[in-house]
Amino acid sequence: MNITNKKFLFLFDVFLISLFWTSYYLLRVRFGIFELQSEIDFVLPLVAILIYWIFIFFLFGLYKDQYVKSRTDEFIQIFKSVTIGSLLLYILIYVDEAIPNPSQTSRSLMLFHWILILIIVSVGRIGLISYLRRMYLKGKYLRNTLIVGWDKKGKELFDNLQTFPALGLKVIGFISSNKHSGQHSYKNLKLIGSIDQLSEIIIIKKVSEIIIALESTDHGKLLKILNYCEPNKVNFKIIPDMYDVISGQLRTNQLYGFPLIEITPRHMQPWEVVLKRIIDIIFSIIILVITFPVSLIISIAIKLETRGPIIFKQERVGFEGEIFIMKKFRTMIHNAEWETGPIWSTLNDQRITKVGFFLRKTRLDEIPQLLNVINGDMSLVGPRPERPYFVEKFKKEIRFYARRLQVLPGITGWAQIKQGYDSSIADVKMKLKYDLYYIENMSLRIDLKILFNTIYTMLLGKGQ
Repeated sequence: MNITNKKFLFLFDVFLISLFWTSYYLLRVRFGIFELQSEIDFVLPLVAILIYWIFIFFLFGLYKDQYVKSRTDEFIQIFKSVTIGSLLLYILIYVDEAIPNPSQTSRSLMLFHWILILIIVSVGRIGLISYLRRMYLKGKYLRNTLIVGWDKKGKELFDNLQTFPALGLKVIGFISSNKHSGQHSYKNLKLIGSIDQLSEIIIIKKVSEIIIALESTDHGKLLKILNYCEPNKVNFKIIPDMYDVISGQLRTNQLYGFPLIEITPRHMQPWEVVLKRIIDIIFSIIILVITFPVSLIISIAIKLETRGPIIFKQERVGFEGEIFIMKKFRTMIHNAEWETGPIWSTLNDQRITKVGFFLRKTRLDEIPQLLNVINGDMSLVGPRPERPYFVEKFKKEIRFYARRLQVLPGITGWAQIKQGYDSSIADVKMKLKYDLYYIENMSLRIDLKILFNTIYTMLLGKGQ
């Protein structure tokens, strides 16, 4: 197993936490450091401790790849996660009705718990980073890297990287911002293609890292590069003086040991992602229960007005291009696209039923989509999912459209509260701006703002 990946890191933490609990158990039970009021089991508490601490470490972002990570930064991150995790554990165990007044021994025991796990996890993690650095110096576990830039800046970057082998980067070639004819190389490292060929080269060469070193005249090509590499899971880094190009648009982390800035693909902190998912599930269940009588009335009304199914099911494109079946109350006549094929709904679309018109105005047609949210295909808030036919069409016609697929699609979103249904390419382009703004600024605060605006729209019947 590659020791630089997240699976190994997870298993390594399982080992460290198991070592912590074994040490804790032996010191308490075998050596009697603290007085035992009752017999302590070994296996069941071990399982509970493993689940708890792995969850805490995940929330604090400790499962990012370990390459080029500072040992100091690692210790600070572990210290924060272990300290807050221990405080939460103390609250869960001792600030409880069963033990309203924790004894001094209990407090000392929690302090002992905190110190012991901090020492074991810190020593283990920092030891792993030190080992990785030695392996990098020996040329092992290196990550295939491309330098985008065939001018002076790109060549200077290559020279500088050779003096920082602990970064774990193996430069396999240059990428030019323009098309070049003939063979080119610099210090036996070849120019292997242009920006337009990036997607293909990443797959063939199994590239993990891309470092962008463009001259000032090529700054406008940065977003083009990101767009070409969108479908591939690669990490991006740039030279610091290009920071002003993306400042305010992408979140960055300074890497230690070498002046590179990492463009992180993460849009929300891990704890926010987990909390967002919990909110999605809880709110969806609550709304489904509350609206059950309304859903029954809607179902009867749809059946009485027109023939056909009550629930309309349609293929939509979700997270990272995955196809799923989206559900909603049917608002159009049955087989509305039988003769025309996939087309947009218009403002006064004759295919929309009377019941469907009311459902669209109040957004009640989207209640069944809460089942998609519970299933994990969608979120309450996110870019609106589109049909595969239109996604492929828009990806060819609209730059950066594929970036919408970086996050879970939503029932409602920033674009939905700013603009109605799409009726033209111009509408799609305008919505894309709103979607990209949401993606780059995702937070629970913005989600709540969007949800409140959606409720306001529903109550006033301003939907389309």
